[in-house]
Amino acid sequence: MGGKKKEGKEKPLEKMTSKDLREMAMKIPEISGVHGMNKAELISQIKLSRGIADETPRPKGDSARELKEKIRKLKSVRESALKSEDEKMAAIYRKRIIRLKKKTRRVAA
Repeated sequence: MGGKKKEGKEKPLEKMTSKDLREMAMKIPEISGVHGMNKAELISQIKLSRGIADETPRPKGDSARELKEKIRKLKSVRESALKSEDEKMAAIYRKRIIRLKKKTRRVAA
């Protein structure tokens, strides 16, 4: 009874699950690294390959991934400051790391 799918129309990309988007992206040869992408990245890549203009502009500011990369860099710089016994700079880097962590929480919410 309900075993057949309608092939005429497909769901909007935003309504599809990330699993369905991944399967769709695997069929498109221009897209690589499908398994490492999240839902938003998959949608933008599929739209780009289909030639659909993305009507939603990116939010201003950094994404969570960019912020976490900055945190990793600052942690390594802070470690080197601690090894060279520069307590003042280590404290400054610590405050910057804390500020970036707060930003990631705001971006995630």
